Amino acid sequence: MHPFQLINCHDGAALYTYTRFPTIAPLKKVSMDWHLLPIEDAFHRLNSSQAGISPEEVRRRLEQHGRNQLREKRARPPWIMFLAQFGDFMILVLIAAAVIAGIIGDAGDMAPILAIVILNAIIGFVQEYRAERAIAALKRMAGFNAEVIRGGETQSVAVEEIVPGDVVLLKAGDVVPADLRLSEAYQLKMDEASLTGESFPVEKDTAVLGEASLALGERANMAYKGAVVSSGRGTGLAVATGMETELGKIASMIQAEGDIRTPLQRKLAAFGRRLALLIILVCGVIFAMGYLHGEAPLLMFMTAISLAVAVIPEALPAVVTIALALGAAKMVRQKALIRRLSAVETLGAVTHICTDKTGTLTRNRMTATELFVDGEMISAASVAPAGEVVHDSARFYLLAAAALCNDARMNGDNGLSGDPTETALFVLAMEHGFDPVRLAAEFPRLAELPFDTQRKCMTTIHKNPGGVAGYTKGGLETVLARSSAMLAGSAVVPLDAASFHRANEAMAASGQRVLAVAMGRWASLPADLSSEAVERDLIFIGLVGMEDPPREEAFDAVAQCRTAGIVPVMITGDHPATAAAIARRLAILEGEGEVMTGPRLEELPLEELEKRVEDIRVYARVAPEQKLKIVQALKDRGKYVAMTGDGVNDAPALKRADIGVAMGITGTDVAKEAAAMILLDDNFATIVKAVREGRRIYANILKFITYSISANFGTLVLITLAPFLGLPLPLLPIQILWLNLLCDSLPGLALAVEPVERGAMDRPPIDPASGVFAEGRGWFMVRYGLFIGILAIALQIYAMYVGHSWQTMVFTFLIFSRMAMALAVRSRHQSLLQLGIFSNRQLVAAIVIVAVLHICVVWIPAMQPIFVTQPLDAKEMGLVLALSVAVLLVSELEKTIMRADRKSML
Repeated sequence: MHPFQLINCHDGAALYTYTRFPTIAPLKKVSMDWHLLPIEDAFHRLNSSQAGISPEEVRRRLEQHGRNQLREKRARPPWIMFLAQFGDFMILVLIAAAVIAGIIGDAGDMAPILAIVILNAIIGFVQEYRAERAIAALKRMAGFNAEVIRGGETQSVAVEEIVPGDVVLLKAGDVVPADLRLSEAYQLKMDEASLTGESFPVEKDTAVLGEASLALGERANMAYKGAVVSSGRGTGLAVATGMETELGKIASMIQAEGDIRTPLQRKLAAFGRRLALLIILVCGVIFAMGYLHGEAPLLMFMTAISLAVAVIPEALPAVVTIALALGAAKMVRQKALIRRLSAVETLGAVTHICTDKTGTLTRNRMTATELFVDGEMISAASVAPAGEVVHDSARFYLLAAAALCNDARMNGDNGLSGDPTETALFVLAMEHGFDPVRLAAEFPRLAELPFDTQRKCMTTIHKNPGGVAGYTKGGLETVLARSSAMLAGSAVVPLDAASFHRANEAMAASGQRVLAVAMGRWASLPADLSSEAVERDLIFIGLVGMEDPPREEAFDAVAQCRTAGIVPVMITGDHPATAAAIARRLAILEGEGEVMTGPRLEELPLEELEKRVEDIRVYARVAPEQKLKIVQALKDRGKYVAMTGDGVNDAPALKRADIGVAMGITGTDVAKEAAAMILLDDNFATIVKAVREGRRIYANILKFITYSISANFGTLVLITLAPFLGLPLPLLPIQILWLNLLCDSLPGLALAVEPVERGAMDRPPIDPASGVFAEGRGWFMVRYGLFIGILAIALQIYAMYVGHSWQTMVFTFLIFSRMAMALAVRSRHQSLLQLGIFSNRQLVAAIVIVAVLHICVVWIPAMQPIFVTQPLDAKEMGLVLALSVAVLLVSELEKTIMRADRKSML
């Protein structure tokens, strides 16, 4: 016999073909659009049938193709996670400096540096490990079962054991376990929102389709892994499992995306490289100048090394980590779980939030919003309750139809179950006193004509006090064609189809899904219950408009984003009219702004999209790979992009974005795994709090850098200029190390918890292109470093001239001037009194501790030989304190002038 001929390859699920020999040969994987094949051919291709495959064949295929599950990246073991904390450039420089200090000096010189390095590593490890454990706890267990037919018998098997060729049974509430070519479909509808973004359930059938390039949401004869059966039942042939499914392809796309460094990581890396060059230059200059000045080579080498260590803000990695860790802990309390620690600060730089519509900006719950009845459009909320509705009026029958022509059911404490359209009608009836459960008992259903795709309507027939009444709901054209009159008040009048067409167009234009309702009356139950007999000469009642409404908190959240200079962008797979309507209500889209559709986006080259991407606020009917294109275009324009979403279709863009934000309740496991942050309450407003926290943390890290570099630069100026002026070395190596350790640790950590400044959300995001020295910070560091250095040199000259303990005075001045700088950098504009001295109590405590520790070094006799200090008298200490306070006063005067200039410009 000859093997089957392999068919042409297309994009789609994997096709498995057999060679027809006495023993079945291994399956070969090719690509296939299964929706193009008749179901008989599909069974033939997979050597299966309606009776399924045998248990022996299942084992063979399971061994060949693997389990029906998505591959995950292997988790890093804890020891690797811990060692990774030492991979940062700044950390490596510090370790090298500590080793050199230990070799040249003694072990005591390197102990403080190594202590800070290890502390930083422990903090980073603990936070990352806890975050990984938290996300593991959030992930839903995938070990559920599915009903299959094997060897002609129905059995329940683990989803992971389904193989290509299995016949899978589906019923309402099931999660589709694999990609299926449907062989049977009875009133089958599926919720594919997590895969396609479509808000409404999709009707399914078994008919062969003729277009190869149909989007996933339009392949009515296919059921894809991860979709949920919302109503009906069906049977399907498993054509792809595991990573070969459409869900698996998306997972592959996510895994292809590498980890992306955050803005702060990039800036600190650049900062570290510049600092390393400066260190090399400083070491060489200081060593050469001291040697030429006659100092001992060993002393100068130790001084140069010590100064190099002092120039490096070794507390910076710890401050960054602790600031991010504390911010992450605070954000968890605000219902935002951080999966990657460094993602906290990324929020402060976000310029665009690309968000899905369904379930993110909207409730993911259909709601009746408008009714067209008695010739007028009314809000569903304004309809009078049952006791006030005129009996036998159009409004009465519209609500009765919503209650009776309905298969939704109360599901205990878990709310409603059923088709979203019917649950919306159920709620509409309940809210106006038409209890569907009570009415169903009072007017029992005698017969029904279920909805099908050919008729596009549904009819139920009920016992009535005056005989029998039937209620029909469906599409406008379908119901109008079956109606010959309409209700106006309580009167039956000739049908005015034009008015309903106008109302339908208006409701559809606002993004609503429109359902028409009609009724029929009989003296008794018709003998002929066919559609042709029952669904004719109906009395048209009215229209019900439904939508998936925006979350209430989304309005304020979007408004705050805009105030903060963040551009919200809606990216959805839904209809353009629906997307535009929701976007306008939320003020994401203004006026006649452009809504770009997926087909148009597909045709647009990336270069052309980059030119227009900053002006587009809404994208509709887009595919997952197109979301990546949008995010990439924004990033190519220098923007920092956050992507929020909950569906599988969001996951690749979540990974590509600078920060991905997934929903913790409705979010899929794939989306959570791809995201850097998870909103535990699925509340879009939580992201605004996260942005605020991110801006605070980012600003505080920059404050510490400004403080540390300004003070360190002052020390650098002092030690560099002293030899040029013929002065002895102002500080000894041990004093430099003490100065560095004492002042960069506690005050730096205290600055990390500085409260958020007023107006933090009233200014634009941090410029993604700016560096550590941007926005005047570099000039601030230079001028205050020069100021502190010149004051220190002047103090040294004066103290040497009058015979004071000059080295201890200079040493002490550098300590206290740094405390003045810590207070000065708390705000660039607000004075210390406006901020409140005790508004950051941690910083006040840190300053007190630093002062006490240094006083011990100066005045305790046992400490004086170690740090080469002498006790200062009241006059000497007074002069030191006066010069230190002068640093703070100059800063306060500068802020006063800046505020006055800003007021004069208004």
